[in-house]
Parts: sequence; C-alpha cells; structure tokens
Amino acid sequence: MNILITGGTGLIGKALTENLQQKGHIVRVLSRKPEGDEFYWNLKEKKIDDAAFENLDCIIHLAGATISQRWTDDYRKEMFASRVNAAKLLKDYCLKNNVHLDSFISASGINYYGTLTSDEILDEKSGVIKADFLAKLCVDWEKAADDFSDISDRVVCLRTAMVFAKDGGAFPLLEKTVALNIGSAVGSGKQWMNWIHLDDLVNMYVFAVENPEVNGKFNAVADDIPTNREFMKKLAKSKEKFFLPLNVPAFLLQTVLGDMSSIILEGTRASNKKIKSLGFDFNYSTLKEAFKSLVY
Repeated sequence: MNILITGGTGLIGKALTENLQQKGHIVRVLSRKPEGDEFYWNLKEKKIDDAAFENLDCIIHLAGATISQRWTDDYRKEMFASRVNAAKLLKDYCLKNNVHLDSFISASGINYYGTLTSDEILDEKSGVIKADFLAKLCVDWEKAADDFSDISDRVVCLRTAMVFAKDGGAFPLLEKTVALNIGSAVGSGKQWMNWIHLDDLVNMYVFAVENPEVNGKFNAVADDIPTNREFMKKLAKSKEKFFLPLNVPAFLLQTVLGDMSSIILEGTRASNKKIKSLGFDFNYSTLKEAFKSLVY
C-alpha cells in the first residue's frame, strides 16, 4: 500500500514509518527540508510536491505543533494551522491530483472531551464535556479529517493520550525527576493520567491501515489509568527511589506554564473498549508492563 505521512520525522512518525516499511508498505514522508525519498511541503506557502500523491492509497496525518509549550496567542494559531490548515491543504492536493483514498487516518487528542478532572469514564460517544481550547482544537482537527469522507472510503481519528517512549515525549522528564529523588504528585494528585506506550500507538495506526472495519473515532489509551499521585508513586518504586509526600502546588505550574498547565493539573478517564472490540491487542496495558520496557 502507498502511504503518505505528515509529521513523519517526529517521535511517532519515525517509529510508524519503520514499522510500515517492515510490513512491506511504501511510505512517503512530507518534510519542509526533504532528504532522500522524502517529499517537499510547506504549509505557509501552501505547497506540496505533487509526486507524493501518485497512486496514493492512504494518508496518515500526524503533523501538529507540540502542545508542550506556553500557549501565547500566536502559538495557539500555529497549533491550529499545523493541524487543521494542513489537513485542508492535503485535501486540496488530493482533489488537484484526482486521488481517491482507501483511508485517511488522523491523529487527534484525548483532550477532545475537555481538560477536567472527573471520575466519569469517557467513550467515543461521550461528546465534548468542557469546551476549552484543546477540546475546540481537537473538534476542528477531526472535522478537517471528516471532510475527506467524499474522497476516502474510511476516515479514522485516534484520540491519543500521553505517549510514553524511552527517547522522547514526557516520560524521560518524569523519570528524571524521580531519579533525582524529587518525584511527587502535582496539584491535587487526584487527576487521572491517560497514557499509551509508543509501540502500542504505532501498532494501532498499522491496525487502522490494514483493517477496513476500522472506521471513525477511537480512544488511543491503555487499560491502566492511574491518578497522578499513583503514577508518580509507582514510577518512584520502579526505580527504587523516594516519593515525596508533598505535592507540587498547582499555582507554581500555572505561573510557569500558563494555560498549558491544565493538561498536567486536570484529567479524566477514557475507555479503549471500542478499538479492542475490533480485535486490537495492547502489548502494554498496565503501568507495570510499560515501566518494564521504559525504565533503565
């Protein structure tokens, strides 16, 4: 299958590209500075190399400015453009090149439901509970994906939780605080932490590519969803380090991070039953399994 990936040079994209190629798929990666077999694209100039769309079967849209940066007004616009405007540009080029896809598969965020602390377990039918910035961003992101329904047999959105990986994302920083014996809960410590192991997320994208019954919205989260306090305590134990009983005050994070602190200070639980009902199996469904592969 010929697959075009945006965001293919990032943490998830690199791992996904390698996995797909090992399975015999032909992967095309878009890059602002293409090397080798990569193809040029520039969102600001609204340009993509037309050659990337020849005999194309699937697009995987991973591109998006990181949410782990202070959200100034200008950066909020960049977060929106890098996701929503990028999808619209891909659609324009598909139409220009008369492309009909087997599938358009887009990243989305578990913050689709809103950033809040609640004991309610959310599934894909729950809808938006708190219409904050990230929820609105995810809603527009998914609407841009749904716009491909007239030129793609399937549209899939994976509402992704915090991704745990050895060499990128949030996990190395969390591990470092514990290694220095300064690991502790943040804020109330009662907020839930949705997460997914990088390997499982990559496998979920491959599962979506290769299985025609995968269609629609899916929560990309592991089974085991701890509170922030439970997570930090278990991480400290896995490294045989101290866990500090005093929580990091919420106002400190709010002062340093601004609105972005909400993704650390708040969190509810999401269900993965929908993707599992189609036969997807997690290799890392519990923190114990994840820590075993990630903690040195």
